[in-house]
Amino acid sequence: MAHDIDSRLRAMGLTLPDAPAPAANYVPFVISGGLLHVSGQISQGPDGLITGRLGETMSIEQGAAAAQACALSLLAQVRAACGGDWARFSRVVKLTGFVNSAPGFTDQPKVVNGASDLMVAALGEAGRHARSAVGVTALPLGVAVEIEGLFELA
Repeated sequence: MAHDIDSRLRAMGLTLPDAPAPAANYVPFVISGGLLHVSGQISQGPDGLITGRLGETMSIEQGAAAAQACALSLLAQVRAACGGDWARFSRVVKLTGFVNSAPGFTDQPKVVNGASDLMVAALGEAGRHARSAVGVTALPLGVAVEIEGLFELA
């Protein structure tokens, strides 16, 4: 599967960033038993933070792109936790997405689909997962999306 993950991402025109360093007093991930808990990854890309509020300054499509950026950072953390050995990865268990939402915005699931779709496209069946998509009034640094993940290790 390791080769498939890298080649699937390349085929989609995507590459994993370096695993982002924590922004405060926490660790980027914790392994407990066979589970890998990855701290929330905020929406950021090569050009910096992806900021904005859905239903106010951002479209659903822009939000989904921000969620996809979070998913890439999550996968970068998984790669780091596995020491670069994708053979240690088994599956995505659950994603919890937080969407910076204007009052009345109710399409959080469509935004978080950006992350879910990437996981399935890159990981196949191992990318299918349980999920929550939650609207919030603010996120750190004004980012549009933050997503945390739970992964199973082989």
